[in-house]
Amino acid sequence: MKPAFLRFALGILFGIPAFAQQHSEQKHDKYIWPKDEQVKQKLQSWQNIKFGLLMHWGTYSEWGIVESWSLCPEDEGWCERKGPYAANWFDYKKAYENLQTTFNPVKFNPERWADAAKQAGMKYVIFTTKHHDGFCMFDTKQTDYKITDPKTPFSTNPRSNVTKEILGAFRQQGFMLGTYFSKPDWHAEDYWWAYFPPKDRNVSYDPKKYPDHWKKFSDFTYNQIEELMTGYGKVDILWLDGGWVRPASTIDSTVSWQRTIPYSQDINMARIAGMARQHQPGLLVVDRTVSGEFENYVTPEQQIPDHYMPIPWETCMTMGDSWSYIPKENFKSARKLVQTLVDVVAKNGNLLLNVAPGPDGEWHEEAYLRMQEIGKWMNTNGESIYGTKPLAPYRQGQWAFTTNGQASYASYLSSDSEKQLPANLALPTINISPTAKITLLGTTQPLKKTKLTEGVITVSIPEKVRQQFAEQPVWVFRISDR
Repeated sequence: MKPAFLRFALGILFGIPAFAQQHSEQKHDKYIWPKDEQVKQKLQSWQNIKFGLLMHWGTYSEWGIVESWSLCPEDEGWCERKGPYAANWFDYKKAYENLQTTFNPVKFNPERWADAAKQAGMKYVIFTTKHHDGFCMFDTKQTDYKITDPKTPFSTNPRSNVTKEILGAFRQQGFMLGTYFSKPDWHAEDYWWAYFPPKDRNVSYDPKKYPDHWKKFSDFTYNQIEELMTGYGKVDILWLDGGWVRPASTIDSTVSWQRTIPYSQDINMARIAGMARQHQPGLLVVDRTVSGEFENYVTPEQQIPDHYMPIPWETCMTMGDSWSYIPKENFKSARKLVQTLVDVVAKNGNLLLNVAPGPDGEWHEEAYLRMQEIGKWMNTNGESIYGTKPLAPYRQGQWAFTTNGQASYASYLSSDSEKQLPANLALPTINISPTAKITLLGTTQPLKKTKLTEGVITVSIPEKVRQQFAEQPVWVFRISDR
């Protein structure tokens, strides 16, 4: 890494509004439930496991900058270029793409990641095989802009096909496996065709006017996805990003970022999904923000819906501030992360939490610490998360409610100032029978309960229990007649 780039890299932080603009305005009234029985079964299995890991990783980690977006010639904060090449976009793109010749993550150890994620209670993983910049973290035959090309120092490493290694490591731990893939490719000669320099994130020419170029790009995309569906063992989820690559008929003019899409960019998702499921029966296809049969679940980004949603959905969120690696990350507290998971699950969602490896192939040590802290809570309280369904009223004040059919769970999210449970705590209105036994997860001692008014029950918590379970992000009460 050149010192000049290190200096400017430290000054470029990923701005959440970039992704908020792309994905916060999703509408879900057009959701279509899958008809394929294998897809329906896979979707149900995915909804039961609740908690997953997302990893953004590419050559951009060398500069410690936002993933891909500094290449985008849009006048937006998240696209800002800095450093010695910033004044000229062509020079900048050349220097950015030259990172391929220095990328050498010699500390790459996916088994450590899989162990940490399993310890945290995560059950599925999504890995960025290719982001918008087009650099492939897998051994594609469609381009030499990839980690396994001889120009890349890490290509000589026996584990250079990092996608294969990562999926293999997580498969060994029993994870559901997903491949993130960017539909737009800003390196591909038939997307940003050099004859027409790009003006924004979109294709640089009108595909209807130049159909031969668009067909080449569509085939390129199809072929790369087929490689991922055939050369990497069992895959459960194809997670497609870059929602501006979509047919014109799906553009929603009431959504601000979709109004800027100038052309129909139809890559024939029916053909892609059909091929992918032929190789991977039951595959979940997540064509993000493109409502319809190829968006098997929806993906609000960096946010949690404010209400229960009856369709399959997943909040994708960063553990820190950035999707990509930055040298000094501001990680969310374990308390915040656990409460986020509880909130999401109570509203019928999954949580996909992003951690970004660095240029050496390692996570920040603080990320491992967060995994341990989350795992400690999950070891005691996981039964209120896995395999549960939301229970009305879902969320009420500091309470969240779930059920697994055998028991109901009332989760109390601590406030900033609460270090211990109150000695007496009123449970909000839920259907609790007079004979129900109420315990705090982590103990087997039934709590004394008193019915105050219709539907409201107060439980008394012994001082010893209050002390034993002090400093918890969420306290979970199990309510059962058994």
